[in-house]
Amino acid sequence: MNYFFLFISLSLLMILFVFKPVEIKENFFGDIELFSISSFTMYEFDPHGLITLMNGSKAIKYSDRYSVDDIDYTDSSKEYVSNMKSKRGIYKDDIVYLDGNIVYTREDGLTFKTQKAIYNKKTSIAIADGDYLLYRDANRVIGEGLHYNSALERVTSKNVTAKYQLKER
Repeated sequence: MNYFFLFISLSLLMILFVFKPVEIKENFFGDIELFSISSFTMYEFDPHGLITLMNGSKAIKYSDRYSVDDIDYTDSSKEYVSNMKSKRGIYKDDIVYLDGNIVYTREDGLTFKTQKAIYNKKTSIAIADGDYLLYRDANRVIGEGLHYNSALERVTSKNVTAKYQLKER
């Protein structure tokens, strides 16, 4: 009987030290595409009518954002209708992140061109960190770090070179 308990005890000790538990690998997939579409048009309405129109050649929907190629985004929720076109864009929480050959136009004729920009739909503020060209009619502004508030019609920038025409009375 003692040999039996000794054998069981040694077997259990061997199992404890020789065999290791099975390691289960876990993969974390944080950014999963929910769906992908090509050549699309997205309309967003509120009780007053159309407030957002977005076109693109390809879009990928993630859980928290849209990633769009050849984005053409129009915001008509404020006083002036604004349109932005770019090679790539991300639409997340009413903010549009644009990258590559951006052209921002407003229905009153104000236009700016840059390479990277962010547009906040809620505040109507467009921010371009790099070089830009802003123009309306014959008036032109070249500079860096554009901060454009469409609602207040205010532009702030640095390293500005401006060419403008004064109206005579």
